[in-house]
Amino acid sequence: MKNLSLKISTPDGNVFEGQAVKLDVRGICGELAVMAGHTAFMTAVKPGHCDLLFEDGSERRGELDGGILNVSADLTTLLASGFRWKE
Repeated sequence: MKNLSLKISTPDGNVFEGQAVKLDVRGICGELAVMAGHTAFMTAVKPGHCDLLFEDGSERRGELDGGILNVSADLTTLLASGFRWKE
């Protein structure tokens, strides 16, 4: 699978910057799954889960307090007002 370049940032700094296969979040119109090659768009993101899937099959879950998701051809950026990794 192809990776997407992803950056997750909060007002306190970057939480994640790297490669992922898929990002799952809850947008204002419902659940979103972003993968490499996704059409460019921007949307508000509701508070809730943020799931990352990596090339090796591992997953990581976080909780965010809402924010903005920007998907472009070369970078997906999630600007969250707050973010916590679930361990």
